[in-house]
Amino acid sequence: MTTVAITSFGYLHGPQPPARACFDLRHQFRDPHLRPELRYLTARDDAVREAVMSTDGIIPLVHAIAATVDAYLAGPCQDEPLTVALGCAGGRHRAATVAAALAAALDGDTAAAAPYLVADLAQRYEGCGLDIDLHHRDLDKDVVDR
Repeated sequence: MTTVAITSFGYLHGPQPPARACFDLRHQFRDPHLRPELRYLTARDDAVREAVMSTDGIIPLVHAIAATVDAYLAGPCQDEPLTVALGCAGGRHRAATVAAALAAALDGDTAAAAPYLVADLAQRYEGCGLDIDLHHRDLDKDVVDR
């Protein structure tokens, strides 16, 4: 069974973790931290998930990252987990939400992927048998004052 290890993190809490593929969500995508009503919430909250997933470009990004995972897994060297890191400023909103969406999709779990609007992507991975290891490095850390 192939393991895909997905880590979300915040650049303001330290350097990016080691990963084969790292995606920086800081500059291209709207930051929920800027909305006072979302600032102290996290990716575990529906309002944050909805704000992030409704951002233009996010759903195509999840699909593109999944395609990147497919490309890496097609390679000849599969003796260690494929590591994917997703970073934003604080690691509580964008990166954690996209990481959770990607994990649900790659796991082939259409029910878990539906709230992230990527159930169609999850259908492609049903029965693939990927072992998905999702870790949110900074999700529970304090909000960074910026």
